[in-house]
Amino acid sequence: MVSRPRDLASRMAARRKPDDGYLRETFTLPRDQARSRARDFLNRYPKAAYMSAVESWRELPGGEIEFTMRRLASAD
Repeated sequence: MVSRPRDLASRMAARRKPDDGYLRETFTLPRDQARSRARDFLNRYPKAAYMSAVESWRELPGGEIEFTMRRLASAD
């Protein structure tokens, strides 16, 4: 069986169940909408208060972007 890097990344992401205090949201959107959604997220949850960040992202076949945003819940 030949394993592609994308397949390995998908399997590893499915296994991860972090318990580190961060809330995560995953989105799958076209590139322009993904960029806009990430900016909106960071405007709503600024890094200084929420330690927000784009945790991971990857381009899917067809050009869509799958990305996960994370933030601390403690500042809510």
